[in-house]
Amino acid sequence: MGYKIVFFDIDGTLVNDEKEIPQDAIEAIAELQNKGVEAVIATGRAPYFIKSLAEQLGIDSFVCLNGGYVVYQGKTIFKRSIPHEDVETLVNHAALHQHALVFEGESAFYSSILDHPFMLDAVQSLKVELPGHDPEYWRDEPIYQMFLHCSAEDEHLYSEVVPGLRYIRWHQTAMDVLPHDSSKAEGIQAMLHLLQIAPEEAIAFGDGLNDKEMLSAVGLGIAMGNSHEELLPYADYVTAHVNEGGIRRGLQYAGLID
Repeated sequence: MGYKIVFFDIDGTLVNDEKEIPQDAIEAIAELQNKGVEAVIATGRAPYFIKSLAEQLGIDSFVCLNGGYVVYQGKTIFKRSIPHEDVETLVNHAALHQHALVFEGESAFYSSILDHPFMLDAVQSLKVELPGHDPEYWRDEPIYQMFLHCSAEDEHLYSEVVPGLRYIRWHQTAMDVLPHDSSKAEGIQAMLHLLQIAPEEAIAFGDGLNDKEMLSAVGLGIAMGNSHEELLPYADYVTAHVNEGGIRRGLQYAGLID
């Protein structure tokens, strides 16, 4: 198969637990680009969380916010925000339980509760700047994704509150919140359509629960050796751990680099 484009998740895929890109992965992606294959970041992170990483890899195309915000070569090509009424309902419900929300807009993010310990624990694990504090930010700005900061034991409190939303846990104190039918796959499809590339000509690398749809939507879905076990059934191939050459081995398996 003549693969033309490769989508890479960030956390646990491009970067390890220390949030560093292994040198072998940097070199493998450079080889891929030198062969004329598009390299794209596909992440749950917002655009302002990935700038330095993208620059390090020489990548200027990305699917961010779990498919809600897509940029190709520096130009925004797709946006999908959460319906305002769904945000409002979740805001009111989270307040009843004193659970913090982080509102992720196009260029900034803000927390509903100042210095909430669950929020601090989760966001600091990403090694990014902490959000500002503005409980009303969502009222006047499109919100593409939210973090809901609660324990797994409290997830049931939200299961039927807003039918239009879905929740994906990525940290012991945090879940991504996005439209119920949204995923990285939707953003990938928007980019493939623009480039007139068939899904069968695309590859995706991932490791987390938010990568299920993405791995299923492309011609070759590759799970990292350190992947969440629930992701493995969605993969066509399981490569090595992120710290053990997983990116290079996966690209070699696909026949894209030596």
